Amino acid sequence: MRRGLWIVLGILGVFVFVGLLVYGSFVSAQNQMVKLDEAVKTSWSDVDVQLQRRADLIPNLVETVKGFTKEENSVYADIANARAGLLNAHDPKEKIAANGTLDSAFGRLLALTENYPQLRSSEQFMRLQDELAGTENRIGVARRRYNDTLRTYNTFVRQFPNSVWAGILGFHVNDAYFNANPASRNAPAVKF
Repeated sequence: MRRGLWIVLGILGVFVFVGLLVYGSFVSAQNQMVKLDEAVKTSWSDVDVQLQRRADLIPNLVETVKGFTKEENSVYADIANARAGLLNAHDPKEKIAANGTLDSAFGRLLALTENYPQLRSSEQFMRLQDELAGTENRIGVARRRYNDTLRTYNTFVRQFPNSVWAGILGFHVNDAYFNANPASRNAPAVKF
């Protein structure tokens, strides 16, 4: 009789121990997923701030270019539309897509400046172009940090047993990575 009681208590102890291990794994994974999710949101916020800074600089640069070039209205309209798309985008995927459109339109503006030597020598244009170049660097750094943070989050959410807990808790893989613009894969033509 005593031996049977000890066996039952032993089995019960094993179940309690395993239950505590599972519960501990669940709580630990939940806390880590919350921490990583917040890191992704913070990292995205850093990107968003830099994109906003860039969007705020572009109208000043466009107005400076307009003073020298009167006939390039389609380029200005494309930039205005792309900028509006960026400012009206709501989530990271929309903003990433809108940013690609803005990159393309803005690239046409910078190419346009090559036809106007007096514009390139303008002090205001040079100052705005330098400020924009600094902002582009900041955006690049923020994008890299965001992608790294997102990769860390996605890796954690996809690993076992975290994937089980993530499914239960509603955490999902986030695929809103910044990728290179497909047009940037082509080497620019250099002409002398």
